Amino acid sequence: MPTIVGMRGFLASSIGVTCAAALTLPLTLPTAGHAATPPPAQESLPGTTQSLPLSSLTSTTGDRSLSRQEQGLPRRDVRPFSLVGVVWDNPDAQLHGRVQVRTRATGTTTWSTWQDVETHNDDAPDPDAPERTSGTVHGATAPLWVGDSDGVEVRVKPDTPTDRTLTPPTEPKNPTEPTDGTEPLPKGLRLELVDPGEDPPPSGAESDTPRGANLTAEAAAASAVNADLAPLGATTIPALTKKETEDDLIAARGGEADATKARPYVGPRPRIITRKGWGADEKLRERDFVYTKTVKAAFIHHSASGNNYRCSQASSVIRSIYRYHVKSSGWRDIGYNFLVDKCGNIYEGRAGGVTKPVMGAHTLGFNTNSMGIAVLGTFGSSNPPAAAVNAIARLTAWKLGLYGANPRGTTYLKSGGGNLYRKGKNVRLKVISGHRDGFATECPGRRLYKKLGTARSSSAHLQGR
Repeated sequence: MPTIVGMRGFLASSIGVTCAAALTLPLTLPTAGHAATPPPAQESLPGTTQSLPLSSLTSTTGDRSLSRQEQGLPRRDVRPFSLVGVVWDNPDAQLHGRVQVRTRATGTTTWSTWQDVETHNDDAPDPDAPERTSGTVHGATAPLWVGDSDGVEVRVKPDTPTDRTLTPPTEPKNPTEPTDGTEPLPKGLRLELVDPGEDPPPSGAESDTPRGANLTAEAAAASAVNADLAPLGATTIPALTKKETEDDLIAARGGEADATKARPYVGPRPRIITRKGWGADEKLRERDFVYTKTVKAAFIHHSASGNNYRCSQASSVIRSIYRYHVKSSGWRDIGYNFLVDKCGNIYEGRAGGVTKPVMGAHTLGFNTNSMGIAVLGTFGSSNPPAAAVNAIARLTAWKLGLYGANPRGTTYLKSGGGNLYRKGKNVRLKVISGHRDGFATECPGRRLYKKLGTARSSSAHLQGR
C-alpha cells in the first residue's frame, strides 16, 4: 500500500482538498514507496499531441524494394506543433536506422532542411520497475524541438547490418522481416507531434503570491511537497545563501546551528523554477509520487532535442518533453528529476519534491537511489554553455549535499539491468556520472561529458570541500 510522507507545512483548504505539505530532509525522508495525492480534478492546461502512423514509402525511381525498407510520412499540413519524435510498440525493440524530419514554419511556405532525430533514446524506466511493466510504455526516439510549425515530412531508413554501432536488436527474427540485407524496423512506427500550449502568466516577482485558490488538486499536491521551501502555488523556489542552507539542514537533522562546530558539506540552494513555473499540466502524470531511499549519485544527460531554442522558450521545451514522455512514451511523468537550460536556469522535473529521493526514468538500470539532470540541448559536436555547466555544479552541490555525497567521490549502485551491466551487479560509479557511464549511449554528448570534471570540482568547492 502507498505510504503518506511526513507532514510539515500548511493545508490547501481553499481548494476544498487537503494537500499535505510533505517536506522532510534526508534524515527523516520516507522509505521507498508511494505518497498518496488527492483525486484528479477536471481542469487541464493547453497542449496537444498528434499521433500519425508511418507507412512504407514508394520510390520515385520505381525501386519496389524501397517501399519494403523505408517508412515515413509524405509532406503534409498538420495542426501547429513544436516538437517531434517517433515511437513504436515494443519498448524493448531498438530502431536501428536513421530518422529524419523536415518541417514548415507556421504561417509560411518555408521548409527546413532535413534534420536528424536521435534514435537511441535510453532515458527510460528500469526494466522491472512497475512504470516499465505497466503495458503502456512504448519504444521512442529522443524528441526534437523544431519550433512553431504546421507542416511536416518524415523518413525512416533502416540500417544495414554493417551500419550498426550499438547493441543488436532485441526483437526476434520472423518470416515477415526483410531478407535484403537491411535491419527490420520496429512495428507500429508513429510520428508524434507535440504542441506545448501557451506559457503560464509571468509571476512578476521572485517571491510569488500563493495562488492556492487557482490550483487543481493535482497541482496543489505537486506544489505541497515543496511547501517548506516556497508558498503553495509558487512558480520559483528562491535561492538561499550557504549559511542559510547549512542552518536549514542542521535543523532538519534535529540539531542547532553553531558556528563553532563543524558545518555540513552542502552547497547553497539554487533558485529552482517549479513545475507550476514552467506550466506543467499535472493532470497528465500519474497521481502518486514514487520514492527510493536516498540519492547517492547524479547522472547528467542532454535532452538531445537540439539547440535551436531561446531561453525564453525553455518552459515550452520542457512542457513538450513532459507531454512526449507521458502521452507518447507512456511514462508516469517526465523522466528527469531536474532540467537545466542554456542560460543556467534550473527547473524542477519529476513531481514529488525537489529535496526528496524521487524515482526518475532517466538512466535505464540505475534509476534507484540516483537523480537525473538533463541539459536542454544536444552536445555531441556543440560545446555546452558555461552557464549550464555551472548550473549542474550548483544543483549537485546542494542536492547531493543534502544526502552527504561528495561530488568528487565514487559510490556503488546496483544495476537493474542494461546493456553495460547485468541485473544485480554492484557497479562503482562516480557520484557525478554521465549517462554513458551506466548505459552504452552517446548521452550526454561528447562535449558535455568532457565538462563533467569541471562540474565535479566546482560542485565540491561549493560544498566547502
